[in-house]
Amino acid sequence: MQIELLETFLDLMETRSFNRTAERLDLTQSTVSARVHTLETMLGRKLFTRSRAGTQPTPAGFRLLDHARGLRHQWNEARRSVQSTGNFAQSMRIGMQHDLASSHIADWVTGFRKVLPDAAFYIELDFSNQMSIDLQAGEIDLSIMFTPKNLPDLHYEHIGELAYRMISSKAGHIDDIDPQSYIFTNYSPAFDKAHRQVVANLAEAPLSSGQNVTVCGLLSGLGGTAYVLEESAEAMVAGGGFSYVRGAPRIPQTVYFAVHLRNRHSHIHRRLLDSVRKQLSGTQDPGRQLPGA
Repeated sequence: MQIELLETFLDLMETRSFNRTAERLDLTQSTVSARVHTLETMLGRKLFTRSRAGTQPTPAGFRLLDHARGLRHQWNEARRSVQSTGNFAQSMRIGMQHDLASSHIADWVTGFRKVLPDAAFYIELDFSNQMSIDLQAGEIDLSIMFTPKNLPDLHYEHIGELAYRMISSKAGHIDDIDPQSYIFTNYSPAFDKAHRQVVANLAEAPLSSGQNVTVCGLLSGLGGTAYVLEESAEAMVAGGGFSYVRGAPRIPQTVYFAVHLRNRHSHIHRRLLDSVRKQLSGTQDPGRQLPGA
């Protein structure tokens, strides 16, 4: 079976539109139709019905769905496992949230290499939504992220917490913030919800970003006020020119470890999980006094 047939089927199960699937896969609609027809011929069952109301999966289509996801995942794992890894025994592709990578990537990769000294590692920085999709498809082996996505076949574990603090080069108190110099941040859906409750009157700020390194760069170059990772806040305050904003609460951010369900109990994945958890817990000290609080 050609993997392209499964990719087309899975996308069509999501879009329920031959036109939309053709656009997303950069194909012609006739190619999408031909692939579906080929798959239906191979299986001897109709997978979709098309009418004025739209495209709907048949019972056979729904029964094929889980098998197709599993086959795609196994194919991508197999493809990657036989690709050249030089003198290494295996390769691991790891997805990591941008903000986690900015301050933890060196320590975590060091931990990975201690756990699997004979493995080659490929680290890809991305956002939670795309990493979840790549995990389900078998494009990456595991990920460390902020926001679990409700997708079949994925397993998430809460492994720790980071936090963001508000700092400013201009405002000493949250009530003194100039909206024109505020950088509105959206690091994750959970953070965004808590953030909007704190600064509801600043939601229309002229600048916004979803990456800590970008926000720190904007603050350093332009000045102003924003939430940044606690470690970044400490460094910028210690460097002078910035101070913690009184009245602005510390906003926590949960961190998750994610793998495909079939790897939930894998010895290798569990060892990497333990390494990440130890590294993350080493950066947290719940008992320490927070400056500027």
